[in-house]
Amino acid sequence: MRARLRGAAVVLTGLCLVAGSAACGKAGGVHEPGGTASGGALKIGVLLPDNTSRLYHFDKPLIEKKIHQLCPECTVEVVSAEHDVATQQQQMDAMITKRVRVLILDAVDSKSLRSPVESARAAGIPVVSYDRLVEGPVSAYVSFNGKRVGELQGEALLKALGDKARGAQIVMMNGDSTDPNSAWFRQGALEVLKGKVKIGKAYETAGWRPENANSNMSAAISALGAGHIDGVYSANDGLAAGIISALQASKIKPLPPVTGQDAELAAIQRIVMGDQYMTVYKPFVPEAGTAAAMAVALGRGKKLDDITTHTVNSPTTHGIPAVLLTPISVTVDRIKNTVVKDGMYTIEQICTPKFESACRRAGLLR
Repeated sequence: MRARLRGAAVVLTGLCLVAGSAACGKAGGVHEPGGTASGGALKIGVLLPDNTSRLYHFDKPLIEKKIHQLCPECTVEVVSAEHDVATQQQQMDAMITKRVRVLILDAVDSKSLRSPVESARAAGIPVVSYDRLVEGPVSAYVSFNGKRVGELQGEALLKALGDKARGAQIVMMNGDSTDPNSAWFRQGALEVLKGKVKIGKAYETAGWRPENANSNMSAAISALGAGHIDGVYSANDGLAAGIISALQASKIKPLPPVTGQDAELAAIQRIVMGDQYMTVYKPFVPEAGTAAAMAVALGRGKKLDDITTHTVNSPTTHGIPAVLLTPISVTVDRIKNTVVKDGMYTIEQICTPKFESACRRAGLLR
């Protein structure tokens, strides 16, 4: 897995380090309706779903930094939709009106943003779909292999259950049904879990909201009984927070193993404490760097042959050039060699006074 990530990093490092470098694509190739091979400053719009998740706090500055490395003359405008579809639609329309050269879009809702993506294409503005594959005629897509994310979560849950896995009863807390990534995660997890555990209850969590996961988990506890939940598949760390809160409110001890995704700081701290079993770490540097490289290349009218490694299909568009990166499972024994080693968090950030004793037990502090 690490070799694949290093390979992606090499491609990005060698790509367009000097403005106008031939590494951006084959010479003379204007392949997008709005692209120009030379001349004029590029304006790139970045549309994010919120300003609270890791996408805003980690990915946003990484995308901006990489764009400016590859294209010093480029300008970047970043907006957040605050989880609101109508807001993001309006933001897309505004970017199109401003005639930005390229858009990087992480859609609040992959279906509802189809029309603005079509409008962007009609205006000659290529769209790079980021992290979540939006419907419509996008020019490129970058994310992590979502099926592998689900597999890692399922494998970790089985490992945590150990000899008790066969016959164990779990709750599945999937993500938002409107998010294609959620279905991808669920597919991977089910391929690992089916036939090995009993799925007592399964939920689609509206808006990926922790409070909805909390309500769902409370309902599952009432339906199944506090003593009859052996593990919880949680699609991400935000949902895990709501799940664990519901388990604690029901005074369930010890807590059953709960999975996660995104390697949020609070989740890493819960893992140190033993409240959450694992998370899935998706190194954001190669993802953000790939999106930046795609946007700059498309803005300069270049092909993406030197960047993309896959093609993917959406319900509306087939053969989308894509990069799918490899996720990494993180349990307490892997914190130091993953999120700390890669500089996502320092030991000091993780091991605040509240978590000092747990950090010593986990070997993060001496």
